[in-house]
Amino acid sequence: MKFFIIGSREINLAFKLIGVDGEVAETRAEVLDAFKRQTGQGGLRNLPSSPQCEVLILTEEAASLIEEEEIAWQKTGNFPLIVEIPGLNGHMEGKKSLSQAIREAIGVEV
Repeated sequence: MKFFIIGSREINLAFKLIGVDGEVAETRAEVLDAFKRQTGQGGLRNLPSSPQCEVLILTEEAASLIEEEEIAWQKTGNFPLIVEIPGLNGHMEGKKSLSQAIREAIGVEV
């Protein structure tokens, strides 16, 4: 399974140490461009015709910049699957953790 990370420089370096490729993107334009290329929707630098990874990891900060596009993509049910992770400063205020989301969805504490 191929993973790809979009986020800050520090997060990208950490994931690079375990063999996960990524792209540093901190503005909306950079995040959206990387997101479109990885989901096979094109982008400013190249135009892939299919998704480039199976799991796309976004930091919460990056995801908040392209929230509408991310939700629209998730509704299609296509690859890549999108996973949000906290940035270096922890969870953003107002964001649910994975265990909180599971607890709300099925009523079981993980």
